[in-house]
Amino acid sequence: MGLGYLSLDRQTITLSGGEGQRLKLTKELINNAGKHSLYLMDEPTTGLHPVDVENFLTLLNRIVDSGNTVIVVEHNQQVIKASDWIVDLGPEGGINGGQVDYSTMQKVESWN
Repeated sequence: MGLGYLSLDRQTITLSGGEGQRLKLTKELINNAGKHSLYLMDEPTTGLHPVDVENFLTLLNRIVDSGNTVIVVEHNQQVIKASDWIVDLGPEGGINGGQVDYSTMQKVESWN
């Protein structure tokens, strides 16, 4: 989960948003093993070292392989490249935004 550096005496109010999400996910996975769930995460890799991102992606794949659905809002290129599907809202913000594009990573790579 990329939380091995945390000490047990660390106060939860000092956790980053990504750390808090990963901690909640750990608890959820322990309490709901065997159930099929939808997990929605907002930038869970924030602050993670690239090695920890890889470990996190391995965990997400295990979650999906167990019959769960994972939706991740993320800007991290490692996560985007590992995704089964990409939904992009853009191409920019404001009046230039709001266009929804979706594809697989294989199709996106073929556009280059």
